[in-house]
Amino acid sequence: MPALVFDENEIKRVIDRVVDRTFRMDFSWDWPGGVAFYGVCEAYEATGKEEYLQKVKEWVDENIADGLPKLTVNGVSIGHSLLTLYSATKEEKYLDTIKEMAEYLKNDAVRFGDGIFQHTVNSETYNFPEQAWVDTMFMAGFFLLRVGALLGRDDYFQDGLRQYHGHENVLQDPVTNLYYHGWDNIAGNHMSGIHWARGNSWAALTMARALELVPVDLPNFMVIEGSLRDQLSALVRLQDPASGLWHTIVDDPSSPLETSGSAGIACALLTKGRLYNKYTQKAIDGILARIAEDGTVTGVSAGTAVMKDAAGYRGVPDKRIQGWGQGLTLAFLAELLRVKQNPY
Repeated sequence: MPALVFDENEIKRVIDRVVDRTFRMDFSWDWPGGVAFYGVCEAYEATGKEEYLQKVKEWVDENIADGLPKLTVNGVSIGHSLLTLYSATKEEKYLDTIKEMAEYLKNDAVRFGDGIFQHTVNSETYNFPEQAWVDTMFMAGFFLLRVGALLGRDDYFQDGLRQYHGHENVLQDPVTNLYYHGWDNIAGNHMSGIHWARGNSWAALTMARALELVPVDLPNFMVIEGSLRDQLSALVRLQDPASGLWHTIVDDPSSPLETSGSAGIACALLTKGRLYNKYTQKAIDGILARIAEDGTVTGVSAGTAVMKDAAGYRGVPDKRIQGWGQGLTLAFLAELLRVKQNPY
C-alpha cells in the first residue's frame, strides 16, 4: 500500500484549532467531556504541547475540588484524562480519583449475564435494565484495562477484558462482523438491530488500543485481534468512496455521513499499519474537510440512544458541536502524527 500523504505541520495547526475550540465548550463530569479530554490528552502525547495538558489539568482540578457527582458507567470516561494527568504529574489526587472510579466499577456498577456492565447514565429519568451498549467498551472497559496495566492490578485488568469479550459476544454480528448498537438481555434481541457508525468506532478504537496493552501470548489477545480484524475488513468496504467517511448507519448509504464515527474508525485503521492506507488516505481528506476554521468538528450526530428503527438514526441532528466529535477527531489526528513519527 502507498505511504500516507499529509502535511504534518498542517495537522498540528488543525489540532491547535480543535483543542482551542474544545475548551470554549462547557462540560460536566460525564462522557462528553470524557471523550473530549481523551482526545486532548492524545493530542498532548503526540505533540508534546504542555499547554494542552494544562487546560485539562485546570478543568479536572476545579471539578475534583468541587467533589465528584454520582458515578455512572459512562461518567468514568473522565478517568482516561486522569490517567494521562497522573502519568505526567504523579500527583496522588489523580490516582485517588482513578481508584475511586475503578472501585465503583468493580463493586457497585450494575451488571448482568457474564458480568457485563449495564449501560447507565447520570439521569434518574432513563433506565436501561440489562442492556449492553457498545459505548461501554470505551467508557469503562478500556478504562479498567488501562488502570489495571498502570497499577499492576490483575483484577481490574481481567474485568476490563471481561467487558471486551462480553460485549463482543452479544454485540458483534457473526454474519457481517459489524457491531450492533445495543443488546437487550431481557428481550434477547438487538432492539432496532442497527450497525451504528459511532458504535462501531467505539468498538474498533477500543480494541485497537487494547492490543497495545494485552500480552500477545494471552488467548485474550487473539480473541480481540480476531474481532477487530474481521470488523475492520467489513468497515473498509462500507467507506463512502467520494467523501472517505462512513454513514451513520454504516451499511445504509441512504443515511447521513457522520464525522465522529468516521474519525474513530479511521483511527483504528491507522493502528494496523500500511494495510489500510488507501482507505485511511481518503478518510484524512474527508475528516479535514469537516473541521471548520474555528476548530469546530462539523457533521457530528448528537447523543444517540438505541433508536427504535433506522429512520430514528437517520433523523438524529448533526448541526451542533459535540464533545465526542472533538475528542474522536483529535484522537485520529494524534494517531496520524504518531504514524509520521514511527512509520511502519
